[in-house]
Amino acid sequence: MKLLSGLKGLVGAALLLLPQLVLAQDIDSGDTSWILTSTALVLFMSLPGLALFYGGLVRAKNVLSVLMQCFAIACVVSVLWVLYGYSLAFGDGGGLNGWIGGLSNVFLSDVSRNSISGTLPETTFVMFQMTFAIITPALIVGGFAERMKFSAMLLFSVLWSTLVYLPICHWVWGGGWLAEMGLLDFAGGTVVHITAGVAAMVAAVVLGNRRGFPGTPMMPHNMTMTLTGAGMLWVGWFGFNGGSAVAANGDAGMAILVTHISAACGALTWSAIEWIKFGKPSALGIVTGMVAGLGTITPASGFVGPAAAMFIGISAGFVCFHATVFIKHTLKIDDSLDVFPVHGVGGIIGTFLAGIFVASGFGGTGLAEGVTMSEQVGVQLIGILATLIWTAVLSFGILKLTDRMVGLRVSEEQETQGLDITQHEERGYIL
Repeated sequence: MKLLSGLKGLVGAALLLLPQLVLAQDIDSGDTSWILTSTALVLFMSLPGLALFYGGLVRAKNVLSVLMQCFAIACVVSVLWVLYGYSLAFGDGGGLNGWIGGLSNVFLSDVSRNSISGTLPETTFVMFQMTFAIITPALIVGGFAERMKFSAMLLFSVLWSTLVYLPICHWVWGGGWLAEMGLLDFAGGTVVHITAGVAAMVAAVVLGNRRGFPGTPMMPHNMTMTLTGAGMLWVGWFGFNGGSAVAANGDAGMAILVTHISAACGALTWSAIEWIKFGKPSALGIVTGMVAGLGTITPASGFVGPAAAMFIGISAGFVCFHATVFIKHTLKIDDSLDVFPVHGVGGIIGTFLAGIFVASGFGGTGLAEGVTMSEQVGVQLIGILATLIWTAVLSFGILKLTDRMVGLRVSEEQETQGLDITQHEERGYIL
């Protein structure tokens, strides 16, 4: 009897341990460690990387407003992601799954310590994707810098994240219609860069130019701050692209390698153009070229090889430079920190070129079985156009609604004084 009782106890203990044993087998500790690291790197891109990069580019009287906007967006989007964002982006939408996820996972109700997503704890995947949802609306800040009300920025960010980011994220990464078509977007050419770039351009047009633009020079007030932030962006981007492999494997390693190559080539190309045209290369030019190279390689980073990365980086530096000049000097649109010509145009170029350089003949991972290059490029173009149209139309509507509700733009007097003092009653510098 004692032996039987002891056996029952062992069986009971084994049954209690079984879920943990199964969980341990399914979760890969190497993958989990890498994605946890990547999550920290992507958030590091936003806070402090993007905040410092943007903060140095504006005038001294608006530096705190830009830092505050980036910080507040991180807080607000994090809450939205928990409330319904993750569910709508990655949940099962049933009959509407091609367009949007469902609400079965609001408040992350189905996410626990024992939940698994692939080889990761689902909590890790939730947090990693949250950082992408944070940086995307933060990028848009550069389009309306130095003239939007803080309240309007908050409302716009909430509505835009809900109506633009979440659906497109689901289309591409959540099993939606673009994923079904086979769109190649490894880390956010459409989801992050085209959406942010187009929204910034629409915001710049709707708000109008800053007072004095383009006649009055509006030079960056602190290039040291901008270069510091740029360095953080470069390092953080390894998590952005490398982490999008969602594993610690060869795809992650290649993604990091091609990301670095493209950034370097973009920076050198932009600097070379400035040197030839203006006689001197600028610090602003080399960091802007770097960001162009990073944004352009993003959608292709998990699919292409080093030689393709060089071509993509050079293309980014050349095309994004001329796009910036065209928008500012020909169209005279005050996309203050060049979000569309760098991120939007870069995202378009990278998404398009991913359909070409994925071919094994170019050193890529190879086209899907039965898919020709022309067919893949066609899918890439559909993804680009769909993202452009959806983002432009919805962003315009959201801006108009925000204007009716709280007003978009600060007064002329407030703009002259600066947003630091008029929106936050603080100053970036006491001199």
